[in-house]
Amino acid sequence: MKKILLFVLSLVLLAGSAWGGDYVVGEGDSLDISVWGVKELNFTVKVRPDGKVTVPGLGDLQAAGFTPTGLQESLSVKLKELVKNPIVTVTVREFTNNKVYIFGGGVASGVYDLNRRTTLLQLLCSIGGSGGGAEGKTVGDLGAADYKQAYVLRGGKKVKENFYKLFIDGDISDDTVIETGDAIFIPRFPDKNVYVVGAVTTPRVIAYRDGMTVLEAILEAGGFTKFASQNSTSIMRKEGGKEISLPVMAKDLMKDGDLAQNRTLKPGDYVIVKEGIF
Repeated sequence: MKKILLFVLSLVLLAGSAWGGDYVVGEGDSLDISVWGVKELNFTVKVRPDGKVTVPGLGDLQAAGFTPTGLQESLSVKLKELVKNPIVTVTVREFTNNKVYIFGGGVASGVYDLNRRTTLLQLLCSIGGSGGGAEGKTVGDLGAADYKQAYVLRGGKKVKENFYKLFIDGDISDDTVIETGDAIFIPRFPDKNVYVVGAVTTPRVIAYRDGMTVLEAILEAGGFTKFASQNSTSIMRKEGGKEISLPVMAKDLMKDGDLAQNRTLKPGDYVIVKEGIF
């Protein structure tokens, strides 16, 4: 009998640690509660909106806010009023308190089910992949997402900011575990496009790519026309509510290889190539 009790106790500990102490029971969860050797105390119950469950012989008890292991310990103490040395098992049958919330213009907003230990990288890959994201939605154009301004909100506080190193540079040391109830904010760039106008073959709007240069933008617009005054190229950019003009000596870049002229663009930039006077 002693060996059987030890075996059952080990199962109880394993059941309680299935979530590694991470999962927290919440409203709407269905729980299997059993007390070894007491048939009347083996039952399934759903956590009510007030966070409580009804236990035979004890009445209404708080369940929400406990981990399964923590609830086992709490019930073990209370059941001593009814059972000598109770061995209690609590298993989550149905998880409903396992949501994370994804929002911001850079991704498709939605609610994501957190049914296992999930890191931020895993979550970003899930919502960003072609297979679907939160609630089956896809991000669409990932170029719209400003990962440098993204953050994880937990309990009203930012616990993780700037996903760029993790998701774009692949620095997995910057990863973090996502918890139930987290809100992940991923904004979009104010303007995800670059505009190339003036004396180029095909003036056009180009979807911004991280690290895009002025030369790349001009080449994607078909290059200069024969009327272009290449050294009269400029970048118009909004910064701090003001418009600034950045000169680009494009002829020096194209013919003399002056790479200092190959400025890196930002979303919303206008590349303007003026025509020469003949």
